[in-house]
Amino acid sequence: MSSAEPIRVLVFSRTVAYRHDSIPASIKALEDLAATSLTTSQPFGTTATEDPTIFTPSGLSQFRVIILLQCSGEFLDSSQLEALKGFVHSGGGVIGLHCASFAMESSEWYGRLIGGVFKDHPEPQMAKIRPVVNNMDHPLLTVVKRPQHESEGKKTMFGVTTDKEWDWFDEYYNFKTNPWDNPHLQILLAVNEETYTGGTHGERHPLAWAQEFEGGRSFYNSLGHFNDAYLEDPGFMAFIYKAILWTARLDN
Repeated sequence: MSSAEPIRVLVFSRTVAYRHDSIPASIKALEDLAATSLTTSQPFGTTATEDPTIFTPSGLSQFRVIILLQCSGEFLDSSQLEALKGFVHSGGGVIGLHCASFAMESSEWYGRLIGGVFKDHPEPQMAKIRPVVNNMDHPLLTVVKRPQHESEGKKTMFGVTTDKEWDWFDEYYNFKTNPWDNPHLQILLAVNEETYTGGTHGERHPLAWAQEFEGGRSFYNSLGHFNDAYLEDPGFMAFIYKAILWTARLDN
């Protein structure tokens, strides 16, 4: 067991619009990741809820990071949104996963926090994704690599350490404006639109990014529609673990 005190992570998965079937699997995967982290130098623990009344200054003060797990629609009222703003302004970290960009469209601030606003997506399909090479020194990309061994009969397909592409089956989101044009975002992963149909961002189609934001940090990953990403690919969960550490300012 680690001697460090685990940081607290709020896993919030309230949906008011579309609800993803992968929410239970992703909650379990995050709980398993937290249990595994207890043996590391930087452990964390999770509190999973869909009760928005936790979004008060005192309710959020116990957490270092909030994961907005597939949230959709207007999942916070105005006072709860103000509590989220206060959390960020006090240095808190926010992670948005997949459908979190299809949420709180009434709030321009929330859109800037996440870094992109969902527009649409084609049918799920295989495509080639890649790390953005000019950001390879970002702490979040240090775990994006292809293992050299089989694990329980399945090899992780998430990530490489070079500019090579790899295959990934998912929903590929199009955004109302291209997040790549936002100079405040560090784009970490991209998809090659020549390898699937339905993309609208051309050669610069971002999938995941990070930013310093109004005193806090935020990270968004548009991937993760299916259970397999969370339950079958340790590389995908390692990416999320690294995002937890980075948004908590425990990793540069």
